Amino acid sequence: MSDLNTRHNRAVWFDIPVADLIRASGFYSKVLAIQVDIIEEEGFTFAVLEHGEGNGGCLVPNEGEISAEAGIMLYLNVDGRLRDAVSKVTANGGKVVQDIHGIGPHGFRAVIHDSEGNRVVLHSESDA
Repeated sequence: MSDLNTRHNRAVWFDIPVADLIRASGFYSKVLAIQVDIIEEEGFTFAVLEHGEGNGGCLVPNEGEISAEAGIMLYLNVDGRLRDAVSKVTANGGKVVQDIHGIGPHGFRAVIHDSEGNRVVLHSESDA
């Protein structure tokens, strides 16, 4: 765990449940413009989203936990390329639920459903 993750109340990892690991990996790779690596460890296959030294997460096959309507809102950083990211959502099997809108001094966001039906947020400091 990096030093960034040792602070209290800081999210250190996330699992996004998916029905189709290949489809979801392609979705997140294209929308977030990152590398997504499919890994198999101890008989379990999952996909890790590129995250460098910061906080990270993965895609986990678990269709029963997909939530499109309720639960925690996971904000994914697409700073400086929010419009580009949103433009790739539908083309990669997702759905734009709330288009780009300001959230006061906290920047801009768009609420989407990913290719698996999870509700997530794309966030940027600017609406670019």
